[in-house]
Amino acid sequence: MSPGEKVSTKPRVVALGDPKYVGADFLEEFRKDFDFEVLDATNRQQTKEMLPALVAERPVDAFIIRMGTPPYEPFDEDLLKDLLPGCKIITSASAGFNEFDVDWMTSQNVWFCNTINAVAEATADMAMFLVLAVLRDTTRGERQARDGTWKANIVPARDPTNLTLGIVGAGAIGKHLARKAAAFNMKTVYHNRRRLPRDEEERHGLSTYYATLNELLAASDVVSISCPLNKQTENLISTAQFAAMKDGGFLVNTARGPVVDEDALIDALESGKVTRAGLDVFANEPRINDYFRTSDKVVLQPHMGGLTDLAFQKSERECFENIRSLFKTGRPVAPVNEVKQEPAAMP
Repeated sequence: MSPGEKVSTKPRVVALGDPKYVGADFLEEFRKDFDFEVLDATNRQQTKEMLPALVAERPVDAFIIRMGTPPYEPFDEDLLKDLLPGCKIITSASAGFNEFDVDWMTSQNVWFCNTINAVAEATADMAMFLVLAVLRDTTRGERQARDGTWKANIVPARDPTNLTLGIVGAGAIGKHLARKAAAFNMKTVYHNRRRLPRDEEERHGLSTYYATLNELLAASDVVSISCPLNKQTENLISTAQFAAMKDGGFLVNTARGPVVDEDALIDALESGKVTRAGLDVFANEPRINDYFRTSDKVVLQPHMGGLTDLAFQKSERECFENIRSLFKTGRPVAPVNEVKQEPAAMP
């Protein structure tokens, strides 16, 4: 800064990489109240090298982390400590947040926000696509269309009409999925930590609530996983849960890979307990178990659930809106954690 140059009193907001989908008009409006800039680091090591110098110029009040997080993970003290003590909020454009050390952020009085609704409908679209794909045996169909064997040994597939879709996790994604399944004449039931109010069940077409997971599994022809990954849900679907499912059922996972015990899933597929599985997420992604890569019993996508242009725009805007809300009202729109510190109102 040159001598006599006035120091800005606007909160400084930095994004890890360029938010390309948020929109120029949106950013222009945001910049009326905030100083916004981009930290152009493409991986964890670059971030660790560049962040200290950035903060030394002037403290960062808010930090935005866009989608595409694997090159930077995990988001922990080792990576983010240089933001302290000035940073008041970290926002993520992703819905899941198992790669973020939220406990550490809370201990440092830093708010953390994920995105609640941005990728929900796009992910539900992917789940519905996978439901139809496993029912219609599309992996084998596509492979035979490509290799010239043309429907060799393919028998009539399952029709979704009158089948029961069991949704594990009735958050935003699960609710969107229930409404979409109705268009294919499926009955939707759900298991959740808490039962939804009756009006919500009716609005989203969720016909039956099962208080236990095993009850839902026993009642469902197709099971779709849309719950978050945490200590309670890791390996939520394992050997005992597959045993509780209907014989010859179908499984779809668009949540997080470790929610499903992959070895137990392979056993269930090989035994015929599960006819086919549709997977958008994997335990060790981007590495995928060779069985899934080669088996006709599995429909694969490379964690594409939230990857649409509209979902990206919504997710980036949610990050900015959480920051705007914190500095205008003292609280983000949708925080994951609770902190004691409340920043002063914007000048």
